[in-house]
Amino acid sequence: MELVDEETPLVKGKNPRIENDDDASNDSRDFEPLIDRVKDVIRVYWFLGLIAFGGPTAHVGIFQDHLVRVHQWLKEDLFLELFALAQGLPGPSSSQLIISTAATHGGVLGGSIAFLMWSLPGFIVLTTASLFLYGIIDPSNPPIWLLGVPPAAVALIFKAFYGFAQKLDTLGVALAMLACAVSVLINHDENIPSNSSQIVYPVLLFGGGLLTYLDAHRSKPIGTYSKLPGQDDGPVVQTALDRKLGYKIGMEIHHGIFMFLLWLVLLVGSIALVNRGYDNKYLEIFEIFYRTGSLVFGGGVVIVPMLQNEVVPKWMTDDQFFQGLGLAQSMPGPFFNFASFLGGTYAGLPGAIVANLGLMGPGFILIFAMLPFWSKARHYSWFQAIIRGLNASAVGLIGGGCIFLYTKSVSDAADAIVFVLCGGLASFYDFGAPQTIAIGALIGAALASSNLGQLPY
Repeated sequence: MELVDEETPLVKGKNPRIENDDDASNDSRDFEPLIDRVKDVIRVYWFLGLIAFGGPTAHVGIFQDHLVRVHQWLKEDLFLELFALAQGLPGPSSSQLIISTAATHGGVLGGSIAFLMWSLPGFIVLTTASLFLYGIIDPSNPPIWLLGVPPAAVALIFKAFYGFAQKLDTLGVALAMLACAVSVLINHDENIPSNSSQIVYPVLLFGGGLLTYLDAHRSKPIGTYSKLPGQDDGPVVQTALDRKLGYKIGMEIHHGIFMFLLWLVLLVGSIALVNRGYDNKYLEIFEIFYRTGSLVFGGGVVIVPMLQNEVVPKWMTDDQFFQGLGLAQSMPGPFFNFASFLGGTYAGLPGAIVANLGLMGPGFILIFAMLPFWSKARHYSWFQAIIRGLNASAVGLIGGGCIFLYTKSVSDAADAIVFVLCGGLASFYDFGAPQTIAIGALIGAALASSNLGQLPY
């Protein structure tokens, strides 16, 4: 099938044919110079790394509320496509979602800057903690202002899950239910290894995509599709919004191939150098974290057993490892910043930087490698059918995350009060994620200081 691009030359930063297209939005930012679009990225993303508590699943709810509802940065179907893409790649999924959503407006530079703003606050705190461990927060006794943050963040996840699930068709709901049930099973069964999610989650995602692809080719499909693959008899004509997206991402297929090769060379090269006995502390750190980051799907706490096997007792004690783990879980931003604590404890500030680059690197490179392929393939009905299955399975994984995080974050009556109030404010009174998190922190602190609702829930 031929892909037709009706792009015409830009005139003073704008495309007249696109500006008059019925599909085009009236947003004058779309064809502004890169520097202006990067300024937009900074304005929208700068504080997410300060308020996004709760881990990867919670981050999805915060991003959806902040980017889709409040700022209308991108449409929800586009957000879900990028979410599914991040779930299907190794690396920190929430960081990849930050990068990809920012890149749809600010290109590689905008995505990179958004990633830095997203990860820097947690990196600074955890690196400082690794250098001055017991002068920072004691994770076993968190400060009072943090107590209401986890249940507030989980309330946003429930809101996002409900919103995503409402958009699924009959087959999508079935796939989401299956993914949710399987994710609950593998995380709460003593006979199933805790790291089995590394295999099961990708299988659920790609299995969902395969099922919707096959269903779309049936004469009477169960799911709902905008166009069936069998109807692809002519060229696919890009809409104005498609052309805008390609223009703003600014990457072609050969750029994606280069990024993929870069990831592969760094992976194979670092492993080969270590196996050949090249003795360098920082190479050892980079190889361990880069290899781990290349094997982990979905991000989050799934990296914990892998990293523990690598660094304990060689670099630190179990107590030090879990002290840093507790601190990392209490920080906003990506959980993968845990690497900076581990590397810093072992080799100081340079070790923290190298470890963070190693663990974050694969996901950072691979999301940029996939964006040009995604921006081209998303025009085709067969790809849209696959994405529907990936999305549905990913929504089911969010549902499983709701169950895990609720049981972990709501431990007493005060937590339940914060959850209910913040969920209502976000769902029915249109409070944004930053305001919801801040209100949750205030309510939690007020209840704790008054010794109200502290009995186990």
